[in-house]
Amino acid sequence: MSVAPQPTIALDNRFARELPELAVPWQAAEAPEPRLLALDEALAAELGLDPAWLRSPEGVGLLLGTDVPSTATPVAQAYAGHQFGRFVPQLGDGRALLLGELRGRDGRLRDLHLKGSGRTPFARGGDGLAAVGPMLREYVVARAMHALGIPTTRSLAVVATGRTVHRETPLPGAVLARVAGSHLRVGTFQYARLTGDPDLLRRLADHAISRHHPAAAEAENPHLALFDAVVAAQASLVARWMLVGFVHGVMNTDNMTISGETIDYGPCAFLEAFDPATVFSSIDQDGRYAYGNQPLLAEWNLARLAEAMLPLFSEEQEQAVALATEALHGFRGLFETAWATGMRDKLGLPGDLDPALVPPLAEDLLALLRADHVDHTSFYRALAAAARGNVHPARDLFLDREGFDGWVARWRALGPDGDAMDRVNPVYIPRNHLVEEALTAATGGDLAPLERLVEAVSAPYEERPGLERYATPAPPDFGAYRTFCGT
Repeated sequence: MSVAPQPTIALDNRFARELPELAVPWQAAEAPEPRLLALDEALAAELGLDPAWLRSPEGVGLLLGTDVPSTATPVAQAYAGHQFGRFVPQLGDGRALLLGELRGRDGRLRDLHLKGSGRTPFARGGDGLAAVGPMLREYVVARAMHALGIPTTRSLAVVATGRTVHRETPLPGAVLARVAGSHLRVGTFQYARLTGDPDLLRRLADHAISRHHPAAAEAENPHLALFDAVVAAQASLVARWMLVGFVHGVMNTDNMTISGETIDYGPCAFLEAFDPATVFSSIDQDGRYAYGNQPLLAEWNLARLAEAMLPLFSEEQEQAVALATEALHGFRGLFETAWATGMRDKLGLPGDLDPALVPPLAEDLLALLRADHVDHTSFYRALAAAARGNVHPARDLFLDREGFDGWVARWRALGPDGDAMDRVNPVYIPRNHLVEEALTAATGGDLAPLERLVEAVSAPYEERPGLERYATPAPPDFGAYRTFCGT
């Protein structure tokens, strides 16, 4: 059966055109034996791309960056960043390329970006390649995050290259094609500020306003309004992470977006037993990016953004610092409000409940969960049964049953709605043992476990027969879990 030719793909080069100082024109490496491993057909359709065409040799060439429209200008983007608190003045896309910007069927402009597409001038001694396992991890987790309603970069496809990647052992190589509102980061602003070019910093800020926060353009101080908008977007985003038990793992400033989307799923994972000290990254020896530290680190990263943007806030240094400090102080209140609202919903409590009642109730619950190592995700689904009158599924998860009984009596007195809880508390997340099982099988050539996992997490709130193992915590012998960045 023949495949209809893909209509002309309009890949704009707006970033490269407007900010050439931050863009190095580059080409993706050729792939010896390309093979499509995964494709998000729904996302392709949103972008106006024919999924059947993307499976053709020409479509796979686009996903690899080796066959792009003549109008496209693939570039490696420049940025700086604080990595584990240490400032690195030049990072950039060492193994990635921005192919260009696509306008989807909804009219939104999105970046089409590659990871694992070969060495660039920012590679810093790396090989510029990626292995199948880490690229499929990003594919799975991004699919899950989108289905959970959390702002995220999205994974369009993973293509095996037929090239061997050398890490601790030889591994099959792959390229990830991902989509985002943009790939502007806190580190992008840090890099622009470091150049000492005030015009570049201003043009970058104006580009960010146009792409993500257009209402800021109407403010009396548009660049301060941009910073306010990023603070609000990140406060909301990190609150959502905390509510679902997501641990990013590497919250460096180059991994925080201006759009408020989650980016870079390297050493990331989801909580099982609730513990704020949980760390999944193999390189986070001091627990800097532990689950419970994420709000504080987001605020720290935003302070670095404020420092980079200071000249835009006011010509007077003292005034600029005062404006930035006041705006940054808003983060904590915004985060706490978003988290408390989310916890109210997770607990099925009425929307008109006195907001002051939620934090102490939620914090007392989290203390119980932590003390008894209760699974974060399955607990809330079990608690919904308690809202309907059957307390045993939730109660049986605790050793301190007297403590839980006292808490649940307080909670039930507030009139929780079990059906409302089921709409916001997922049944399925990318559980760590299942992710590892799927990635190991896929690396060996068997994609079936990956496809079943993606099926489960793509509809996380809908309990379905036959998927029971995807709702179950890891077996006791799974042990401590560590993830790696893949470089």
